[in-house]
Amino acid sequence: MKDISQLLALLGDEKDVLLTHVCKTIAKEQLHLPKSSHLDSVFLDSNRNAQTIRSLKQLYHHGRLSNTGYLSILPVDQGVEHTAGSSFAPNPIYFDPEKIIKLAIEAGCNAVASTMGGLAMLSRKYAHKIPFVVKINHNELLTYPNKFNQIMFGSVRDAWNMGAVAVGATIYFGSAESDRQIIEVAKAFEEAHTLGMATILWCYSRNDAFIKEGIDYNTAADITGQANYLGVSIQADIIKQKLPTNNGGFSSIHFAKTNPEMYTKLSSSNPIDLCRYQVINCFSGRIGLINSGGESKGESDLAEAIKTALINKRGGGAGMIMGRKAFQRPFHEGVELIHAVQEIYLAKEVSIA
Repeated sequence: MKDISQLLALLGDEKDVLLTHVCKTIAKEQLHLPKSSHLDSVFLDSNRNAQTIRSLKQLYHHGRLSNTGYLSILPVDQGVEHTAGSSFAPNPIYFDPEKIIKLAIEAGCNAVASTMGGLAMLSRKYAHKIPFVVKINHNELLTYPNKFNQIMFGSVRDAWNMGAVAVGATIYFGSAESDRQIIEVAKAFEEAHTLGMATILWCYSRNDAFIKEGIDYNTAADITGQANYLGVSIQADIIKQKLPTNNGGFSSIHFAKTNPEMYTKLSSSNPIDLCRYQVINCFSGRIGLINSGGESKGESDLAEAIKTALINKRGGGAGMIMGRKAFQRPFHEGVELIHAVQEIYLAKEVSIA
């Protein structure tokens, strides 16, 4: 394991800029920042019942980041979302869902998130050893031509019966099917809370029309920020979102409503400020924002993962949910990569901007 100075050195010329940035848009004092008392300070005032708060505690108090307010979750749903062959060809051991669970345990993750069938196959053996997050909907790629539409693959009650502490779901905000997905997921989250389970929303924007002049605004801060706000509005307890890569999607595509101060007073071009805009749309950080680790690109994965973690933490986010960068490499290297990301959240040297 590299020490924190070695990990930060991987950022090269970006290190000092990211470590010394002072946020002059949304002050950190306006946010509910991750801390050990997060559940007491946020959810005890909410409508979440005692069973749901206990499930949230199981998530937040497991693994290497236990009792910090931060989350490190291993998500492996790509066998459905991206096809199993393309996802597991770099490391075929992960066709076996037990290897997925073992990776999350060995890496000291807060939880493992995977498919209904994969987790159900090992639930009696592992559901009491690491928190299960069951992904209840997916976009399948076996239809031709491919379409992008999240459909239900299982029920909340089935996830509860296998001992899962949380359910996860995806909504493609901006897509033609988003209205149906919002209604379905909102109902599923209501049932999950009734049964005492936590809820995590993969809160993605998906519309080809959001790509203009070669710029993909599906990951713009203003669009993803509003997606986050819709996600917390249907009572997601944790938001998973891609790190913003740009801003000005609303004004460039010419839809929705904007205010010039969205891009000046509330944000800037700095990646930490763009992430903070996502955080403030999660009820000012009351609902934790975990950013996605993204695809595996090989040798640059460690540096990219460290950068994402640094931006998320300094922006006020609550952790990372990293899959492909970890499982598309040898097992021990995947463990080391997840540990390295966790070190950023454990490091006192990395503070809120």
